[in-house]
Amino acid sequence: MTKRYLLPALMVVLSCALIPNYASAQDDKKMSPAEYRAQLTKDVQSAITRMRKTDPSMERFFKDSVGYVVFARVGKFGFIFAGGHGDGEVFEKGAMIGTASITIATVGFQVGAQEFSEIIFFQNQAALDNFKQNRFEFTANISAVIVTAGAGKAANYRDGVAVFALPTAGAMAELALGTQKFSFKPGK
Repeated sequence: MTKRYLLPALMVVLSCALIPNYASAQDDKKMSPAEYRAQLTKDVQSAITRMRKTDPSMERFFKDSVGYVVFARVGKFGFIFAGGHGDGEVFEKGAMIGTASITIATVGFQVGAQEFSEIIFFQNQAALDNFKQNRFEFTANISAVIVTAGAGKAANYRDGVAVFALPTAGAMAELALGTQKFSFKPGK
């Protein structure tokens, strides 16, 4: 692709990446901050229940981890370039300590739109502290275990984290590299 076509193509893709979040963002604008937080908490608890039901063997991560973050609904959309976003709640020793957001950017062979839930378990306090200090990012070397019955038995921590994802809607074919960036906001 020549340079003169690269910028317009990038603009189209980035515009399209905002489409799935547009409807959700419109719904969110109709909610007060308190209503949005209540809905987020409900969505997070539903995601935890679905994952535990789908794979009871991942219960060991809930029991053994120092903390975890649950993103109930992460939307991702793209063609060659893809982007996504979601909000979640962060737990330390079983108690909710704040909220977090995830932003995804990838490039490569990919097409589609999908929504999924993601849980990141922190094996030790150092990994959780990195997350809470906004010094946490995933690159290509960390991959999520797709939640299926028994997947938690074979899963292990890598670099202090274990990641599980459960597709909830849509489909995306991809062979891409990218990053997941996170931001943490303390408080209930």
